Amino acid sequence: MSRVHEALRKAARQNSEASPQAEDRVFPERSFAAMVADRPAESMENIIAGAVVVPFAPASEALLVNPNQPHEAPGEEFRTLRTRLNHLQTVQPLRALVVTSASPAEGKSFTAANLALTQAQLVGKRIVLADFDFRRPTIDKLFRIPSSPGITDYLRGQASLGQAIRRVEGSNLYIMTAGQSVPNPLELLNLKECRSLMLSLRDAFDWVIVDSPPLLFAADGNLLATMCDGTMLVVRIGSTTFDAVARALQSLCENNVLGIVVNGARRGELYSKYTYYHDYYSPRSESPEDRA
Repeated sequence: MSRVHEALRKAARQNSEASPQAEDRVFPERSFAAMVADRPAESMENIIAGAVVVPFAPASEALLVNPNQPHEAPGEEFRTLRTRLNHLQTVQPLRALVVTSASPAEGKSFTAANLALTQAQLVGKRIVLADFDFRRPTIDKLFRIPSSPGITDYLRGQASLGQAIRRVEGSNLYIMTAGQSVPNPLELLNLKECRSLMLSLRDAFDWVIVDSPPLLFAADGNLLATMCDGTMLVVRIGSTTFDAVARALQSLCENNVLGIVVNGARRGELYSKYTYYHDYYSPRSESPEDRA
């Protein structure tokens, strides 16, 4: 019997010594959570004040609103959208906004970037544009800035929040790129650190504009919509089908959808009305006949 008891005690000692390693092998996320918890707390105001400044030098094909040409028709359309959203913000708690689409190539990233640019033109407003489309990130390409460090790097504990936020030179627009590609985007979005990040951004900025994957091709957009105050659906004329729009809206919470943005209108339709208006009201050099 003594040999049996000795064997049991030896086995217990071996199991006790091996248990932490076994636990790590079975639950690797515990070590990740501990690593994130050990990171020093960062003040959002200090992070914002110390954000790395990047020049505004977008790609020519990005079609971003040019602050130096405020009367261009596309800029007017986004200012109209900005006005409506800012009015909604006065009547309901609305700061974090998801911009998405039913399918790819409908202009969601184009819309998110231009809306963020026009919002940042307002004096005293602080805007952050966050690329949560970890599958096909676009914001870094539109603004021609490095993709990493970004959101995935922060969520995985590989970068601080301060390293993941950049400010566009001469503006109050801040950008968070997607970061390094990851094999499990949805699992990363499900981390409690992701919700904590969204809450922190919501408290620190007047608008948090989130670029998300298309609703009908990944569950990421639906999950992000639950973390934000509202969702805007971008549809493209001649491309998006009625069935796709209906299915995309059904996948969202009904009272979380703020509206639909129509993309792809003819340039002539916009310029015909805006050119007349701004030509009439813009300053002109007087001719001798005008002065007479």
